[in-house]
Amino acid sequence: MPHPARLPSNLWTNMNMPDVPIWLYFVAFLAVLGPLVFVHEYGHYIVGRWCGVKAETFSIGFGRKVLGWTDKRGTEWKIGWLPLGGYVQFAGDRDAVSQPDADWQQLPAEQKSHTFPAQPVWKRALIVLAGPVTNFLFAIAIFAMFFMIYGAPQTPPVVSAVAPASAAAEADLRAGDRIAAINGRTMETFEDIRLAVSYELGKPAMLDVERGAERFEVTLRPRIISEKDPFGNKAERAIIGIMPGAPVYTEVGLLTAVRAGAMQTWALVRLTGNILGQFITGQRSVKEMGGPIRIAKQSGEMASLGIVALISFIAFISINLGFINLLPLPMLDGGHLLFYAYEAVRRRPAPPQVQEWAFRFGFAAVVTLMLVVTFNDLGSLGLWDGIARLIG
Repeated sequence: MPHPARLPSNLWTNMNMPDVPIWLYFVAFLAVLGPLVFVHEYGHYIVGRWCGVKAETFSIGFGRKVLGWTDKRGTEWKIGWLPLGGYVQFAGDRDAVSQPDADWQQLPAEQKSHTFPAQPVWKRALIVLAGPVTNFLFAIAIFAMFFMIYGAPQTPPVVSAVAPASAAAEADLRAGDRIAAINGRTMETFEDIRLAVSYELGKPAMLDVERGAERFEVTLRPRIISEKDPFGNKAERAIIGIMPGAPVYTEVGLLTAVRAGAMQTWALVRLTGNILGQFITGQRSVKEMGGPIRIAKQSGEMASLGIVALISFIAFISINLGFINLLPLPMLDGGHLLFYAYEAVRRRPAPPQVQEWAFRFGFAAVVTLMLVVTFNDLGSLGLWDGIARLIG
C-alpha cells in the first residue's frame, strides 16, 4: 500500500535512537494491525446490527481459529492464526467478501429479512461504507486526543529564514514573507506548506505571497532531496528551502480538537490519494510501495520511540487502511459500493456473470499487489542484495 505514513522529520530531532529488538517488531505489528482491523470490521458489524442484519461471524485474522466464542445473538467471534486482516460474515453471505449465498432466498421469511442480500441497496451501502469511515473516525479521535493533550500546532506559514541557493532564494523569497496559498490551496500553518510540497515530486508550485501590504504570486520548482531517518530508511521529499519560526501550540477544547483532527485526517487522505495517483501514472516507482512486512518494520521502529510515536503511526495506518478499502476493486469495500451505485441507478443488480468476473479480476489484482509489495518489503530488508552477494 502507499505509505506516506512516516512521522514528520522534525519528530526525530534530539531523539536518541534505541536499537529495536526483534520481538518488538512482532508485538508492535500486532498492536498496530489488530486494533485497526477490529475498528474497521466493527464499523461494518455495528451498522449491520442497526440495520437489522444478523452477523454470523466476526473474525480478526484468517485461517484456522485460535480462539473464539459465540454470543447470545448467535455471532461467532474468533481470532484466526493469520493476523493480516479480518471480516464480518453476515447472514446470506457465501464467503468473507460478501458474495451472496445461492440458498439465501430459500430461507423462511423471518430469517430472510435479517440476511444481508435482502436489504435495500442503501442499507447494504451504509454497512459496507461503515468500515472505512470508522477507520477515518478512529484517526480523527487519535489526533483530537493529542491536540487536547499537547495543543494544536499553530505555527504560522511565515518564512523565518531562506536557505542559500535554494528554490526559495532564487524566487527572492525573504524572511517575514507569509505563504498564503500554494497552487490555490490556503496555507493556515507552516505544516500545511510541508504537506503541499514534500510529496509532489518537485512539480512547479505557485505561491501566493504576502509581504507587508503587498501580495504577489511566484512560481518555483521545489528540489528533491534524499535522506535517511535514524533507522536507515531512505526517502525522497521535495523542499523549497524555507524555515519556520518558533513552534506555536495552542490549547484547544474538545470541539476545536475534533475539527483540527478532521482537518489533519483529510490532509493525509488527500496526500495518500496524490501518492497513489503518482503510482498509477508512473511518476513514482512501484518499488516505493510497502506492505505488511514494511508496516511491521515501521511499527517496531515507532514503538521503540515510545507510545506517542506508536499511536501516531496507528492513526496514519488507519487512514491508509480506510483509503485502500475504498478503491473500486470488487474484493474491497469500494468495489461493493461501485456495484451498489450501479444497482441504485439501474434499479437492478449487475448481472451475476459480470459480478463473478469482476470478483476474479479484483482477486487477481489484490494478489498481484500483495506479491509486488512483499517483493519490495523483502528488498527493503536487504534480502535480494544478500542473495546477489552470495551468488556473486
